[in-house]
Amino acid sequence: MNHSAIIEQLKSNKEVFKAQLFNRTREEYTFKPTPDKWCMLEVLCHLIDEEKEDFRTRVQYLLQEPGKPLPTFDPTKWPAARNYLGQDYETKVTELITERSKSVEWLTSLTSPDWQSTYQHQRLGPISAELFLANWLAHDYIHIRQLNRLAFEYLSHQSENPLLYAGNF
Repeated sequence: MNHSAIIEQLKSNKEVFKAQLFNRTREEYTFKPTPDKWCMLEVLCHLIDEEKEDFRTRVQYLLQEPGKPLPTFDPTKWPAARNYLGQDYETKVTELITERSKSVEWLTSLTSPDWQSTYQHQRLGPISAELFLANWLAHDYIHIRQLNRLAFEYLSHQSENPLLYAGNF
């Protein structure tokens, strides 16, 4: 696995998130295609929490404190417990960009990290720092796709005409 390429893509995704999230109206970033789906603001808050408390923290623990138990958390409770819908959108966009910059700065500062350092997950078995790194990038891709879908669904909702000419989404 090319760790440097993954880190470079995490860095590049900062610009993708900027492009997807900046200059949105309140109506856009709170739009939900259905009541059970997340809006852009909820996705944004989730990305920040995962950046700080999941992926960066877990990779740090495995590389800097191997063998130490990883912190536990329940991200399914975060949207309500952390009042995602009550957060200031613009502040959160800036926070995501700042946190991603911190992550990339830390990752690029590592010298000879042991990417094979592992943690024994209760359900998934051994998980290495390398696996967390790859999943960090995969998590980006999942939410980049989700944000694109939300933007499309909002446009479709606002359009007086069907968006069939654009192609299948």
